[in-house]
Amino acid sequence: MTVAIDRATGKRHGDRAPRPGPRGRLKSAYQKHWYAYAMIIPVVVVLGVLVLYPLVYGLYLTLTDANSLNTARTIGVNHIDATYKFIGLDNYKDILFGPTSYDRFWSHFIWTIVWTAVCVTLHYTIGLALALLLNQKLRGRTLYRLILILPWAVPTFVTVFGWRFMLADGGIINTALHTLHLPQPDWLESTFWQRTAAIMVNTWCGVPFMMVSMLGGLQSIDASLYEAAEMDGAGPWQRFRYVTLPGLRSVSSTVVLLGVIWTFNQFAVIFLLFGNTAPDASILVTWSYYLGFGQQPRDFAQSAAYGILLLAILIVFTSFYRRWLNRNDQQLAI
Repeated sequence: MTVAIDRATGKRHGDRAPRPGPRGRLKSAYQKHWYAYAMIIPVVVVLGVLVLYPLVYGLYLTLTDANSLNTARTIGVNHIDATYKFIGLDNYKDILFGPTSYDRFWSHFIWTIVWTAVCVTLHYTIGLALALLLNQKLRGRTLYRLILILPWAVPTFVTVFGWRFMLADGGIINTALHTLHLPQPDWLESTFWQRTAAIMVNTWCGVPFMMVSMLGGLQSIDASLYEAAEMDGAGPWQRFRYVTLPGLRSVSSTVVLLGVIWTFNQFAVIFLLFGNTAPDASILVTWSYYLGFGQQPRDFAQSAAYGILLLAILIVFTSFYRRWLNRNDQQLAI
């Protein structure tokens, strides 16, 4: 094998040029992609101010005993310096394993899991059923779509306040039940009925998103697959099971993940429906708000610790959920 050597430089032809260092690679990337960097810098700055800084500061608060009595504040012309101190992981120990951990965390955690599972299941099943209906050739289909998407288009606080008026003792729902000589639940007072009412309202708000997403997924399925299945003698259930559901797999996995995250952190529905009057119907995010802003003294450290725990729970769930989807995809590909 003959290797040619350049007499002027002493280098062998075919040798690779030495790899530039980190500074050289950064300079080269900047020269090549400076426009892209210029475009994303404003976004990075906004995210840093609105997301990263509050997250880091909240994490720091969880390691202290900060509350409304020992934080820095100004009363009139007098400025009072902060006196809270660093206590390490004591807040997390108290929340998870303290003497009141069940009443303050675990009971709300269990209810949050039930709330999320029931709401997302209802969102998906009702949304899919409506999408299947609207995917058929019906007279006035466009009008039906507009009507069914209205709960999603209306602002959440308007929807929740409307339901609050309807669920009140003299509201239209109890009035109709009284007319039919049926029991009239205490929707806004009894713990069981408060939770039931919260699920009803959140289902009403969340179904349109699932319906629109599923309808888009249904319209992307090749119609020839249904024709081939029908020619092979497949009935409606078999076509749904072996054509529709596999065709919606990618859409379903995404919307279910989004639904879990949104429902797990659903603050507006429960807070606007009950305020601070239903502690047993509070999920973790509304209970965290109550600790930080709904009581005296306001416990900023514990409220921030709840926020970090919520973030950790969702990160763990998302990781396992994606791994489970990837494993199933691999099994289907075999």
